[in-house]
Amino acid sequence: MSSHPLSDTEETPSGASHPAYGTVREVTPFASVLLCRNPGVMELDGTNTWILRAPGSPTAVVVDPGPAKHGAHRRAVAEAAGDVELVLITHRHHDHVGASKKFRKLTGAPQRAYSDVYSKGAPRLRDREVIHAAGLRITVMHTPGHTADSTSFLVEWEGRRAVLTGDTILGRGTTVLDPADGTLADYFHSLNRLIVDASDAVVLPGHGPDHAELGPIARYYKQHREERLEQIRDALDRLGVTPKEAKPMKVVRAVYADVDKKLWPAARMSVKTQLHYLRSL
Repeated sequence: MSSHPLSDTEETPSGASHPAYGTVREVTPFASVLLCRNPGVMELDGTNTWILRAPGSPTAVVVDPGPAKHGAHRRAVAEAAGDVELVLITHRHHDHVGASKKFRKLTGAPQRAYSDVYSKGAPRLRDREVIHAAGLRITVMHTPGHTADSTSFLVEWEGRRAVLTGDTILGRGTTVLDPADGTLADYFHSLNRLIVDASDAVVLPGHGPDHAELGPIARYYKQHREERLEQIRDALDRLGVTPKEAKPMKVVRAVYADVDKKLWPAARMSVKTQLHYLRSL
């Protein structure tokens, strides 16, 4: 949708850089990523599947096994992870959870998400719950906005901190809010919470490259949303309509005229959530 002023290619301890299809890329001593080859408008270069384990741990935690119909990716993750103690899901979108049923057959690992629908063999996640697995301390952070069930995971090991943000914060560009159940009010709250609780943490996103520090990106996201809201207010004034009367696609044409039209369907999703937010003020 709109790129933030941070690099989209970063070197990591493994020597590989994003994007690196088919390569298990170490990002921190306790987090590695395998990028699925499912690029798209919404998926950027593809979906990141994260493998978490403390050095020396015999087991691993896998976050977001990826989309369905990508068997090679699913098998590569299972092979790289070895003994999977737990699977965690950041949110319900198919490119993150589509492979989960077959991945569970491969590994036998229980799966936990913020919803009962995607929790299998273990209870659903609870906000602020602390999970001890694979030698790591993992704090559950319910961060809705992109979707109602969006969840981030703050991972800590020997004084190091990283946060898996799913689609709440991406490695490149800005996040589309799903009007089915995502809201801008929730999203602002989630960004604020991430800034307070994980500002200094390494960002391990659901799409795009990792980044060294969450704080600057989350603050940029807030600024971007506030600027878009102001642009939408101006567009509504020009169109002579209220937020309740406005047609989302007309607003997209007015506000996103400088954006590639291929992205307009995604823009329309965010505009719908922004109009809903303005109606509530």
